[in-house]
Amino acid sequence: MKMMNYYKIKIIIYFFMSKSMLKLLFLFITAVPILAQKKYGFDQICERTSVQTVPKDIPKALKTADSLYRSAEAPLDKVKSLLLSADLYHSAGEFKKSICYAENAHSLLDQIDDAEWFSRVNEFLAKEYRLVGLHERSKKYTLQGIESSKLITDSQTRGEILGLLNQEMAYYEMEQGSYTDAVKYIESSLNSFGKDTIKENDRAVAASYQILGDIYFRLKDYAVSENYYRKAESMLKEKCCVLGLVYNGLGGIRLKQKNWEDAEIYLKKAENIADSSRSLKLKKAVYSNINDYYEGTGDNYKASLYAVKYVKAYDSLTARNREFAVIAPENVGKLNKKSTQISLVKNTAIILLLILLIGIVAFFKVKQKKQRSKFRNIIRTQLQMISSRSEYLPLKTENTDFSNISVEEVDDRAGVSDKKRNESLMTSETESKLLELLEEFEKGDLYNNKNMSLSFLAAELNTNTKYLSYVINQHKNADVKTYVNRLRINYIIDKLINDEKYRQYKISILADECGFSSHSKFASVFKAVTDFSPSAYIKYLDAENQSDKNVHFPENN
Repeated sequence: MKMMNYYKIKIIIYFFMSKSMLKLLFLFITAVPILAQKKYGFDQICERTSVQTVPKDIPKALKTADSLYRSAEAPLDKVKSLLLSADLYHSAGEFKKSICYAENAHSLLDQIDDAEWFSRVNEFLAKEYRLVGLHERSKKYTLQGIESSKLITDSQTRGEILGLLNQEMAYYEMEQGSYTDAVKYIESSLNSFGKDTIKENDRAVAASYQILGDIYFRLKDYAVSENYYRKAESMLKEKCCVLGLVYNGLGGIRLKQKNWEDAEIYLKKAENIADSSRSLKLKKAVYSNINDYYEGTGDNYKASLYAVKYVKAYDSLTARNREFAVIAPENVGKLNKKSTQISLVKNTAIILLLILLIGIVAFFKVKQKKQRSKFRNIIRTQLQMISSRSEYLPLKTENTDFSNISVEEVDDRAGVSDKKRNESLMTSETESKLLELLEEFEKGDLYNNKNMSLSFLAAELNTNTKYLSYVINQHKNADVKTYVNRLRINYIIDKLINDEKYRQYKISILADECGFSSHSKFASVFKAVTDFSPSAYIKYLDAENQSDKNVHFPENN
């Protein structure tokens, strides 16, 4: 009996021991997949957030990225989550935050030993700084990325990243006007992407072809340019910024060829993409070409509408780039509260550099203001000389260039018969009142009205054409046409001196701004008043102010 009980106890102990062993064995078997899931789940969430969530809900994706950062323990995971946030802000068009997060990721690179992510962060920053107009800083990150990408072991990943970095170098060389070097970088880019994996990088490869199209367009080799645009178009199946630039390029070629019908087709496709895009560069380029199309076809009304759109895109792009230009790049990372603390020594250095930068900016602003004031005085002195000459030179004769300008906007039909004083024409009180009214008229901008004429102005001043013609001839030393044209040119000169954006506008836009119906009439009157053509005057003004070399509508040059 005792023997039987002993065996029963032994069997029970063995049973429980067997169950424990099974549990341990189960835990051991499942431990590896669980650890693997934890290890690779971070990357999977990053990828899913980037690819699947972004088109639907960027705020939701940003919350996910923020959660990933807070849960990340390894520096590499922090870099990945920060770059994910940067990419999301880029998609939302918030470049300041995008650069902020990417700079924070860059500050952690010295804590990791991963050539791929070192290269990805540098490539992203190179692209962002290019888009906000900081080309030298973009080049710095591009070169860093190229060096680190050479250490990537996976050939496909290495080729993909090197291809994008070579594109950035091509953009930089284009900005410098070195088109031959730009072509070499694009060829390197295409070689890096590789023929075997071209389908996996179709959009990036298409971007390389699109850039080549832009380069040869600027070199005026339109046949080669169109060939590359066609290659890019064949690779793009969905709407995107690159496809918009391709259509705009094809439309630009047709404009140069004066093939208005085909130009309209391509430019409508480009506009369709630009209107739904956040890219100000694309909008600016497309609206510029459409403006040229309507000017070429003689539709001045629609041309003016797209001129306004162009100016709006240009101003937005300039404002955004100027905002970044005054921010010390070293301070960008400080905007993110979650970034790692910078050492006291580095903080002190940054503050000193910032103070120095502010001092330099202030110095050049004061210097620029003095130069502008000096130039303004030169111009005003010139205008006074022109005005004073009118006291002893006839302003309207059949042989002078100025008098022969047919300006349809102003009509002086009272003739020269009222120039001689007629004592019975009006009382001295009426004459004084009209002079006061004319002084008020000169302070406003009614003279820019395209309907301006002697009768129109007389009605505005509540007088008759004879009185008005007499007072202008007698006291302003000019006929009505010359008087109004001089006011218009003085108005546009003041705008060119005091507002830099006016120097970026087309001459036709300046003409429209001050009431002239055509480029040629405005240019003729401008030169008659200032002795400069509008374009020469603007170049001289830019040189005096040591401004950047901005070219009007650079997309169309």
